[in-house]
Amino acid sequence: MIIDFTGKTIVVTGATRGIGKQIADDLALLGADLILTGTHSEQIAELNQFAQRNNLRKTYYCVDLLNKESLDDFISKLELYPKIDALVNNAGINRLNFINDILENDWEEMFSVNLSAPFRLLKQVSKKMINHQYGRVINIASIFSKISKEKRSAYSATKFGLHGLTVGVSNELARHNILVNTLSPGFVMTDLTRKNLSVTEMEQLASQVPAKRLAEVKDISNVAIFLLSEQNSYLTGQNIAVDGGFTNV
Repeated sequence: MIIDFTGKTIVVTGATRGIGKQIADDLALLGADLILTGTHSEQIAELNQFAQRNNLRKTYYCVDLLNKESLDDFISKLELYPKIDALVNNAGINRLNFINDILENDWEEMFSVNLSAPFRLLKQVSKKMINHQYGRVINIASIFSKISKEKRSAYSATKFGLHGLTVGVSNELARHNILVNTLSPGFVMTDLTRKNLSVTEMEQLASQVPAKRLAEVKDISNVAIFLLSEQNSYLTGQNIAVDGGFTNV
């Protein structure tokens, strides 16, 4: 199987760390022209300088998905690109709390970042995809788009909704050779995971997974690369859990 993204322009949100960064790095190695977002202006400036010095086909934009003006500005920049072949809606936030303690602001902000922003970006780029009769879209959700647990009612609501967007849009766009899927990671070994959990806690969590380990970001990216590639010619509207079997327990 040969996967080559040469000549393809791909947008990845939340691409400065974790899963988004791995997907972006893997796409770059396979020849894609990348439009990437992050939230820290100094980091974005440094990444753009590094990309320019090393002739990397990456352009980073500082985008705050909680800020309507910031998202509007990014969407206006996307309008200037002659074509966009793929979109990865990866950026997201998660604030844990019991239903009686959820702050209204947290609820609204999670919906803004996790659902409204992906909707607006998909609405914009799908116009270009329809014009070119080609497109691939991944909405990065979570296993909590399939199951849930305490303190995750708001987060799950956004991620179940995100897959609902996937299903509805996939039915509309498949006729234009635009395939839209949800990718739902399980427990992933990211810098944030290492920061928030002790070694013992990570071991306990891994013991609950049939594969007996947490995912690496590469495990998630490998599936994303296939879904974004021309090798995927018929898979659409699906919610693919990459979780080591956890949701089947």
